[in-house]
Amino acid sequence: MIDLSINEAQRKKNIRRCRDKGILLPTYAQMRDPAKIPDAVKKELAGVGLWEVHPRNLFRINWHNEPVEKGGGFAGVNYLELPRAITGTRARIVGIAGKWFPTGAHKVGPAISCLLPELVSGRFDPTTQKAVWPSTGNYCRGGAYISRLLACPSIAILPEGMSKERFAWLRTMAEEVIATPGCESNVKEIFDKCIELERTRPDAVIFNQFDRLANSLWHYNVTGPAMAEVFGKIAQPGDVVAGAVLASGSAGTMAAGSYLRDVFHGAKVAVAEALQCPTILENGFGDHRIEGIGDKHVPWIHNLRETDMAIGIDDELPIRFMRLFNEAAGRKALAENGVDREVLDKLEWLGISSIGNLIGAIKFAKYYELGESDFVFTVFTDSMAMYQSRIAELDAKRGTYDPRQADRDCDRLSGISVDHVLELSHVDRRRIHQLKYFSWVEQLGKSVDELRAQWSDYRNYWAGLRVQSAELDRMIEEFNAEVQAV
Repeated sequence: MIDLSINEAQRKKNIRRCRDKGILLPTYAQMRDPAKIPDAVKKELAGVGLWEVHPRNLFRINWHNEPVEKGGGFAGVNYLELPRAITGTRARIVGIAGKWFPTGAHKVGPAISCLLPELVSGRFDPTTQKAVWPSTGNYCRGGAYISRLLACPSIAILPEGMSKERFAWLRTMAEEVIATPGCESNVKEIFDKCIELERTRPDAVIFNQFDRLANSLWHYNVTGPAMAEVFGKIAQPGDVVAGAVLASGSAGTMAAGSYLRDVFHGAKVAVAEALQCPTILENGFGDHRIEGIGDKHVPWIHNLRETDMAIGIDDELPIRFMRLFNEAAGRKALAENGVDREVLDKLEWLGISSIGNLIGAIKFAKYYELGESDFVFTVFTDSMAMYQSRIAELDAKRGTYDPRQADRDCDRLSGISVDHVLELSHVDRRRIHQLKYFSWVEQLGKSVDELRAQWSDYRNYWAGLRVQSAELDRMIEEFNAEVQAV
């Protein structure tokens, strides 16, 4: 479980520091339901930009931000339902949108969730230690941003092959930016750099999203309920939640699928990965271009007991559909195929990994032959804000995107097949879970007893984690009360 032991002396120092800098911390309950945020905080946010480096933006770490760049309040969950003209399936495919988080991606949520327990317990000292955020992109952006809001120095680590926009933005936010060799799927090189920093930099504290259980805790308590809220808003009598499709990545969002399984009887959870690096499907390896879903290992926090299906996504499809959704010829072709203007205007809410998630949801719906009463949920992690250079690169490499290419890509979109889909048997789940041993026990020093507990005592293990949000909220409330005490 998450260590909630307290270093009282350092906790008091952290309280004084937050008081001096005007910092208050959001609870999980407030991130889940912004109606619980104090009115005084909401009043302050009326003059604050969504991406502004302002400590009150800690309270914008939720799925309910009003979709405006500055001064917005809170409303319903931001989501986009894709029409049949795009999905080619009768099922209702819905993605909740990360675009309207600070930084334009939901990863600020897992980032603050990983740092909060250390800060309010006094086990982290922002005056002498640096927060290290290893990632394939958005998590280290979220971590660097959260660190700035909390007046904490940070180190961002990500592969050198990630988009130019990510590096440019990070250099304005983190004290250090480290580019590791390789591309999206080179996660081990990130871990190697973390090991080196732990050995050579006593001030470095690694907040690894792939093994920090607080990542999973945030998605179970915040993302899953956001999906359920959208269903409650738009569902008709007789509609059902068929399931959720979520990319492997750090496996944090998989916990949102677990929430849906707990709330909606019969809901299934599928994990998507790049076909060019089929770690889950085939114990395979390779490189791919779906930025944001690093792989070649099974994350420590992935609950395989509650994963029903694995779906391979050919990385050429998100690249093609990125052009289809964002270039003029593509949008014209979509309009001619019946996609209305409101949806067309929101397609830029989908970055590369979001499009990958959409493809996975389509394959899920087609495999199970779902109908009009079936909902499939996914996460649109980020928008096109960090990928405009990829469009320019494709234009230079493949030529101007013209109507002929757009028509071909519309055909590809409507013809998405159910190849590379595996319903996981009990033995499949156990096989994939056991792959954790080689990365996490042999290489990174995790306990084999805990590995076994995740599988054999899985109900107590994961349920024990999920209830920790209540204890953390109590600690955060007490911390804030002391910050505000005169």
